[in-house]
Amino acid sequence: MKNLKNYSLLALLCFLISSKAASQNNQPLMPTQQNKIIIDKIVEATNYKNYVIDFCLSKINEASAKEGWNEQKAMEITQSINYKNFRDAIYNSFVVFDEVELETLLKAYEKDTAYQTKNVMTNNKVLINNLSIFADDIVKGKYVFK
Repeated sequence: MKNLKNYSLLALLCFLISSKAASQNNQPLMPTQQNKIIIDKIVEATNYKNYVIDFCLSKINEASAKEGWNEQKAMEITQSINYKNFRDAIYNSFVVFDEVELETLLKAYEKDTAYQTKNVMTNNKVLINNLSIFADDIVKGKYVFK
């Protein structure tokens, strides 16, 4: 009986420790504040903010035509596009780069017009997937506030 009580206590302790550890891993990794500034400059240099908005508009137009939305619903969904709601996904995709690497990438985009056509964000499979999920959530109205 005493051993059963000890095992129960040990099992409870293990459960609490594992649940605490699991809850701490739910936050995505984010770059430093300085790196976020550089990433914002990269986004600007690559016109990626426009790409995100255009991608979302395309998905909205497609859904509107397919589902026969009225003009009011289409406008409401369109107005819910907010680049800031997607920005953390972009920051997270660059978390593996240090400040020097980000500065090098930024300089390449700013100086070389040929390099500007090779957008690192539009070629990142994880970011492409996240953008698709984001656009689908917009189409579903998850960002519309009434």
